[in-house]
Amino acid sequence: MTQLSVAIVGGLHADARRAAVEALLAGVPGSVALHHDLSTAVDGTVLRTIRDAAGIVSTGETPLVNDCACCALREDLVPELERLAEAGVTRLAVVELWDSVEPKAMAEVVAASGLPLTSVITAVDPALLLPCLGNGDDLAETGLAAAPTDERTVADTFARQLEYAPVLAVLDSEEADEEDRALLSQLHPTALRVPIQGQGAPSVLEGRGEPRDQPRRTRTPQRATTPMAPPGSLLAAALAGFDVEAAAAAQHPACALLPTDADEHGVTTLVWHRHRPFHPERLYAALEDLCCAAARSRGRFWLAERPDTLLHWDAAGGALCVESAGPWLASLPDAAWDMVPPVRRAAAALDWHPEHGDRCQHLVFTSPGLDRDGLERLLESCLLTDAEYAAGREAWERLPRPFDAFLEV
Repeated sequence: MTQLSVAIVGGLHADARRAAVEALLAGVPGSVALHHDLSTAVDGTVLRTIRDAAGIVSTGETPLVNDCACCALREDLVPELERLAEAGVTRLAVVELWDSVEPKAMAEVVAASGLPLTSVITAVDPALLLPCLGNGDDLAETGLAAAPTDERTVADTFARQLEYAPVLAVLDSEEADEEDRALLSQLHPTALRVPIQGQGAPSVLEGRGEPRDQPRRTRTPQRATTPMAPPGSLLAAALAGFDVEAAAAAQHPACALLPTDADEHGVTTLVWHRHRPFHPERLYAALEDLCCAAARSRGRFWLAERPDTLLHWDAAGGALCVESAGPWLASLPDAAWDMVPPVRRAAAALDWHPEHGDRCQHLVFTSPGLDRDGLERLLESCLLTDAEYAAGREAWERLPRPFDAFLEV
């Protein structure tokens, strides 16, 4: 009996995604791909297709669950995978996610079922990176919403797809240049980047609306110097193993594996790290300029008027999401530290300050043409002044609270 392995392949770049899936089907004998088409959800059903290297094996429909296409996918996917595992003839089941489905949720569903999840891969066409990251359109406007209540945007969805996966299947696109590939490597420097062959893809949103406020570029196609894994590595990566808990920790704002400083082929990553709180009003007034300064920015930050709350900064497509990510470790009583995961304690130790503990500003901005000096000046201007800082915590907590609108307090 053959033991089943499950690999998830996702991403908004549909042509790259299909090329990665086809490469796996061709390279692993006895493999199949499962795909749930959520575009039919408006009619109350989700279409499931199972195919192998030769073509379609079977199709079926599953009804919506709670008026949510992703819920229907979850309810239908695991039984299909369990059926394949019980049959004992399939070596690899490739779960090809629909365009806007994010891999984190599906990986956790598969892992919770006890099925052997061996990889999560996001397929990328480097030529489409900047158009996607600059697209602030709602998924609903582009026909990619996974539910009637889906309020995500193209940019933030793509960013999460890209940054969650430890393996990137990178389309060898003639439209991509060194700037595109440098942007990819800086956005996710720890990922294994594996080349895949396929036809050059048009915009993933062609026919669904143009990216908002995103100028077209005139390109001179060039071969990149960014290191890539050997072509056969995609097959090995699909069977290498995947740790759901480690992947979640790598994305958690308190201990995220954020990019490091870089400057290559016109793309810059600025890591800004300070141990002084932001003045809430000055930061709030600067948000528009900060969000538009880079194609992608993320990290954790500290507001003076809420000194015990770790805040998450997540910006793409000119839009910013600010969320509470719980308390700073330094604000917890000693007895609570034993309940904190080791990876969180290790991350706090790297940021530790003798007076403030792990409270800090740790923000990362990545973009072509980044104005590093101007961005640093703007960020510095949002910190407490020396006089404000010297006034102490009681005075800080009396400052205005404009971020209540973000945090729904």
